[in-house]
Amino acid sequence: MDIGQDIIAATTDVFSTMLGMDLVVGEVVDGAGGEVESNITAMLGLGGDIRGMLAVHCPAAVAMAITSGFLGMDVEELDEDVKDAIGEIANMVAGNLKIAFAGHDLKIELAIPTSIVGQSYRVGGMLGARRAAVPFAMEQGQFLVELKYIVNS
Repeated sequence: MDIGQDIIAATTDVFSTMLGMDLVVGEVVDGAGGEVESNITAMLGLGGDIRGMLAVHCPAAVAMAITSGFLGMDVEELDEDVKDAIGEIANMVAGNLKIAFAGHDLKIELAIPTSIVGQSYRVGGMLGARRAAVPFAMEQGQFLVELKYIVNS
């Protein structure tokens, strides 16, 4: 099982299918590092055979561009539509990961996404968890999809 490749496949599928966008995929980062400037983070918990948290971290310009593509209209501020759209992106990526993990005989349950908007925050938690993060680039900048996880044995 290659979590980084699963994240890449899940994310690129969502963006090509739902938004008609091709992404430039960066290097998979296992462990610390791979940070990106973020004004909005959407995250959701995973439970079952893999416990953890999937997060999508976006700078404002990227989040607004994603939302504009999603809604088919210009978005010019980090409003409720942006929080909902980035939350839905996280939800769809997690849904694709759920399918990928099922192929490895791992069953997971997904929580409802939560979005955080701000200038300076750090997302922590999950002592002892492993981390895989993948930066993706689009015309408006770069965003990061991160999975912190523990495989239950």
